[in-house]
Amino acid sequence: MDSPPGVTTDRGPTKDPVGRIRSGVWTTAASAGRHWCVNQVTTAGGGIIRILIVGGGPAGLTAAQRLQRALRDQLRTGRAQITLVEAAPYLTYRPLLPEVAAGSVDPRHVVVPLRPALPDCTVLTARISRIDHSRRLAWIAPQDGVEVELPYDELVLTVGSVSRTRPVPGLAEHGLGFETVGEAVSLRNHVLAQLDLASSTRDPELRHAALTFVFVGAGYGGVGALAELEDMARYAIREYPTIQPDDLRWVLVEATDRILAEAAPELAAHALAQLRERNVDVRLSTQLDSAQGLITLSDGTRFAARTLVWTAGVRPAPLLAATDLPLGAGGRVECLDTLQVAGPDGRPLPGAWAAGDCAAVPDPPHGSCPPNAQQALAQAARLADNLVAVAAGRPAQAYLPERTLASASLGLHRAVAHTGGRSRTGRRAWLLHRARTLRRLPSTDRRIRVLADWLLGALFSREVASLAAVEHPRAEFRAAVGEHDH
Repeated sequence: MDSPPGVTTDRGPTKDPVGRIRSGVWTTAASAGRHWCVNQVTTAGGGIIRILIVGGGPAGLTAAQRLQRALRDQLRTGRAQITLVEAAPYLTYRPLLPEVAAGSVDPRHVVVPLRPALPDCTVLTARISRIDHSRRLAWIAPQDGVEVELPYDELVLTVGSVSRTRPVPGLAEHGLGFETVGEAVSLRNHVLAQLDLASSTRDPELRHAALTFVFVGAGYGGVGALAELEDMARYAIREYPTIQPDDLRWVLVEATDRILAEAAPELAAHALAQLRERNVDVRLSTQLDSAQGLITLSDGTRFAARTLVWTAGVRPAPLLAATDLPLGAGGRVECLDTLQVAGPDGRPLPGAWAAGDCAAVPDPPHGSCPPNAQQALAQAARLADNLVAVAAGRPAQAYLPERTLASASLGLHRAVAHTGGRSRTGRRAWLLHRARTLRRLPSTDRRIRVLADWLLGALFSREVASLAAVEHPRAEFRAAVGEHDH
């Protein structure tokens, strides 16, 4: 039998000797339509627990791995089933994207393939379009007009967040994102291509626009990306005799009155001072009004730029609005401190759990936990332990929010970090930041590979070659075929 249209699974279809449905089998029921049934029956009259994890980011993978360890015997004997649904077959570790853009880390080493990491789970490469928890059903996004149902017993929501954008004229046409490995690599190639353009053109206006780089959003992602790329570009222009460091213009636009809003004020002030020492033009309490033709800021400034990167925060994943789960004012799922979804009466909603950026987890007296990787990993671990405990009839334990150990890389050998009640800068902060980042990477294999990248980077000179042609691999071939046809 075939898998559902548009769905990739790591397990083939099977049936038991008496014809009962087992893992990965298509069935047709007159009343229910087409289903994707996942281990519905193990022995005559005996059911199993079916856990559906929606989202394969850091929280989703961590929860799945911990559940996999806790339920290993049940999973291998068919008494439990864990299904993880994620649009990509891998996790992207976003804290390392700035170093990917700078060329310090191989792009392949910041992604964790889900199937090798979850050998006892079923991984579906697909998107969930809606969830009806009252019926314990989720629907895989339609492919070829077919909507696929996924029944479950326990739901774990770890769908994370997506970029928060504004209706800025010209942003869709000229802006670049910074959420995926592909975007990080593309941005690196784009910046290096602008250096090539500036060194070869005789048009002063084009040259100025090519050497102007604008980043909108001064959170950890925006500050890290700008600082790493500025450091890389400063190193790269050693090979461009016609470009001087003062020719480069870096602009950081932030709508609020400070950068790194989640960090301690002292840490944010240190980072701001370091950026301005490097001649980064930081515009606070300023917004991007238009990107059509010229970059137009809310303070009235207008200038030409060929690079516009949007890193202005995140918002809850749109899927949350397509569920029947209670959402808070910010659009996140309301949770109790046990990571169980809070019902209308304030008590746990049976069979519903959430963690990470999509979950509003209590953090008295601050309100809710901030959406960052450190909190997501810790929440996912507690969620998995609590799910197993509740299934066994034991009480769930409260999640105690960890004190956020904030740090931000500002380029090679530069960073700011908060530790022991004080802020650190320079090389020691940079080493501390790298150690924290490496420790939170949810894969031992990837930790070793990233560490190897860093060690090789310390031994050899920085690699600044642009591979822009990789983004359009058929361009040269098409051009050659076109010349032949004419």
